[in-house]
Amino acid sequence: MSKPQVGIQLYSVRDRSEKDFLGTIREIAEIGYKNVELAGNYGVSAADLKKALADAGLNVNSVHVGLNVQEPDKFESDLNEKVAYYKELGIKRFVVPYYPLPENPSVEDVNKFADTLKRASAIVRAAGLEFGYHNHAFEFKPAQDGKLVIDHLAEQLSAEELTFEFDLGWVKVAGQDPAAYIEKYAGRLPLVHAKDFKDDGKDTEIGKGSVDWDSALAAAEKAGVEYVIIEQEQYDVSSLESAKLNYAWFKERGWI
Repeated sequence: MSKPQVGIQLYSVRDRSEKDFLGTIREIAEIGYKNVELAGNYGVSAADLKKALADAGLNVNSVHVGLNVQEPDKFESDLNEKVAYYKELGIKRFVVPYYPLPENPSVEDVNKFADTLKRASAIVRAAGLEFGYHNHAFEFKPAQDGKLVIDHLAEQLSAEELTFEFDLGWVKVAGQDPAAYIEKYAGRLPLVHAKDFKDDGKDTEIGKGSVDWDSALAAAEKAGVEYVIIEQEQYDVSSLESAKLNYAWFKERGWI
């Protein structure tokens, strides 16, 4: 298997993007990144964003887009609007980054979660995009029946309906083995997030936290993961400096 390509989730530099999104795109390209994952467009038109990404030499394979579950009557129209925007950009994968599952969820709660993803998947796939879900820690903890939420989702939605983007840092925080879960769901895991956490629960640069990256990345390569996408939300330095440090970590190991 060839190594996955390395990219960065632009939520990692959201503080800069909020001030100058197109300028931030250029800064990320100047670091050396070739792949990015979007999380919002900051009011930039699809045409202008597409041009900026092309001018910077950046590939965008996937995007994080939340579902409007708070306003059920707008769920479908909001989703269709977002799909149309990102389809214009030529993005292949549409990833839901979060779902508001109650703490200590019942099986009924999990079934509702699965049904919501199924509805969204049908809309997204009808437009020709692949549909995926990105986890936090709660999906890798058990529902009231003792089965992990993520395993419920995998059983209730087919691989065609739902792929996964495992955030390996959150898998570790939940008490599970990232490498083992990559192996378990090989074949429906085109993307993973590289995130690392300190013992105090704050995330940090790759290699400075608790994730065993040797085993996790070896598993990702063996499983045919296509993209390893760096994400960091808290910083001891600046967001841009963290992006540089994470890029350097992968480059030093021959991944870039």
